[in-house]
Amino acid sequence: MWEDGLCPSLGSAILSPSIAPVAAAPVRAPVSVRAEAAALLRIGAPLMVTQLTQMVMGFFDTVMMGRVGSDELAAVAIGTGLWHSLFLMALGVLMALSPSVAQLQGAGQRTAIAPLVRQALWLGLMLGLLCGLGLRHLQGLLWVLGIEPKLIPLITAYLDALSWGMVPACVFMVLRLFSEGIGRTRPVLLVSLLGLLVNLVANYVLIFGHWGFPALGARGCGLATALGMAVLPVAMLVLVVRDRRYRDYALLRAWAWPHGPTLWPLLVLGVPIGVGLFLETAVFAAVALLLGMLGAVAAAAHQVALSVASITFMVPLGLSMATTVRVGHAIGRGDAQAARRTGFIGIGLCAGFMVLMAVAMFTGSAVIARFYSEDMAVVTVATGLLQLAALFQLSDGLQVGALGALRGLKDTQLPLLIVLFAYWLIAFPLAWWLGLHQGLGPSGPWIGLIVGLTTAAVLLNLRFWWLSARWVRSSPVRPDRA
Repeated sequence: MWEDGLCPSLGSAILSPSIAPVAAAPVRAPVSVRAEAAALLRIGAPLMVTQLTQMVMGFFDTVMMGRVGSDELAAVAIGTGLWHSLFLMALGVLMALSPSVAQLQGAGQRTAIAPLVRQALWLGLMLGLLCGLGLRHLQGLLWVLGIEPKLIPLITAYLDALSWGMVPACVFMVLRLFSEGIGRTRPVLLVSLLGLLVNLVANYVLIFGHWGFPALGARGCGLATALGMAVLPVAMLVLVVRDRRYRDYALLRAWAWPHGPTLWPLLVLGVPIGVGLFLETAVFAAVALLLGMLGAVAAAAHQVALSVASITFMVPLGLSMATTVRVGHAIGRGDAQAARRTGFIGIGLCAGFMVLMAVAMFTGSAVIARFYSEDMAVVTVATGLLQLAALFQLSDGLQVGALGALRGLKDTQLPLLIVLFAYWLIAFPLAWWLGLHQGLGPSGPWIGLIVGLTTAAVLLNLRFWWLSARWVRSSPVRPDRA
């Protein structure tokens, strides 16, 4: 008997990238574009707000640390960049779970979901431990990076405290991705809001020293973030145990040790996602360094434009996650035509929203810049960068939408190569050349980003167009009303 009901073929059956449906269609797809768009928005809206809550958490960390002192603020900013980069890689690996669960859900194979999630929990535990240990041993890297010596103890204290939250954060992500995979995203939003509330209260208490606690500054900020993370898996586990819509999956009804034949396909699918997320984050960090070489005003203006672009990106990111789920459901029930249609509808929604944001950013660039800064030199440069940022909104929406659709097909390896090519062989070299050698100043690196994002958008959409058509040709299911 295979432990926890796992047979040797389970990992390959649910995670194989081959062009074959998981099962016949037990669930009928919406028959109109409007119905599918509504389904995507119903799943995606809570995910958009969930992503925004995470940005709000970072915003309040910045505001509260700014009241403590400039050194503390700088330390938390640097520390946040480091732990975000590490956590994004772990998150990317775990993101293999969402399309895998979605395909099983679409196929009506609910009994196969629990064994997979239990294995993913082991993976989350291992990745959380690695992230936590990594954050506690970064002091040498800080010296290598040339960080100002007086900031290093503050950064170390912040990361040491925050490291305790890595395991619960990764465990929560597994439960979140399971919930998203079965199409239930509203509980994830509610749990995320609870984590935000805990983080805000803990920030107030631990950073400034209230209710009898000492003022811990940067360390307190890290502890508050860890506490917010710790609440998340507990709340999700309560839902899994008590909510009958989760109880039917029987996630906690059996124990399972790590099972290599199931974990390995998750890694094969997820590692390219994690590396891709890291490469994308790294190219923006590298461009920020280029802007820093052009002076403080250029760096500040870049931060303004990037902050606005990050906020607008949350909506298509949520829609992209919903597209992964809906495409996975369609593939699971063997309806490749519906998967193709859903993917293009999701991409269209992402692109349509970003066109609206592009118009708003371009026409309101000066007003937005003045909201962020009173320094007219910064406002002037930021206004120009916001107009450039408006130009890549469409490309950003197209590329993230296509990535979501491709993940629904469990296609992650070639998209990684596309991201590597577009960001590191086109965007960054062009940003460096235009910014530092062609006299374009702060605009140069942003033009490089525009070209790189546009390249990624074109190639990723061509990949989805070709691969989804291949699925349709290979699919035995050809519904008349797909």
